[in-house]
Amino acid sequence: QKHMAHHLLPEVPRAWLDQVTHVFLIRDPREMLTSFMQVIPRPVIADTGLPQQLEIFETVKRRTGTPPPVVDSRDVLENPRRQLGALCSAVGVEFQESMLRWPPGRRATDGAWAPHWYAAVETSTGWEPYRPKRIEVPESLVDVLGEAQRYYDELYAQRLR
Repeated sequence: QKHMAHHLLPEVPRAWLDQVTHVFLIRDPREMLTSFMQVIPRPVIADTGLPQQLEIFETVKRRTGTPPPVVDSRDVLENPRRQLGALCSAVGVEFQESMLRWPPGRRATDGAWAPHWYAAVETSTGWEPYRPKRIEVPESLVDVLGEAQRYYDELYAQRLR
């Protein structure tokens, strides 16, 4: 299952969190915010999902005694086989070569957000090399970037290597 951490509002019960295996996917806040700006013109820190991710991460670590795996998107793009292999090992799933290539197109499992976020995914057939984004974060989002960076750095320090 894929869950968007920013949907975990304060009033949403969290007992179900103990019933699943967690993996945290993170992305550099500068690149995340400049992507969000294309769909959400003035994102706030809660839109990033980072505060919620860190809350869930800390809760899972406390309850299980083990930090759950954290994967940085850049690491995956730089070496998909190594990162996916490490992730599979961390969660007890067998790595398969088919994780590196796929047919183009929309999938029934993509969900309601596919039309808003998945255009590039739907045309892809495999992992593309990492390319840094050249879009600057506008002055109006510098404070959000600073706060997001603090959450990201905490999770990044725990990432699979």
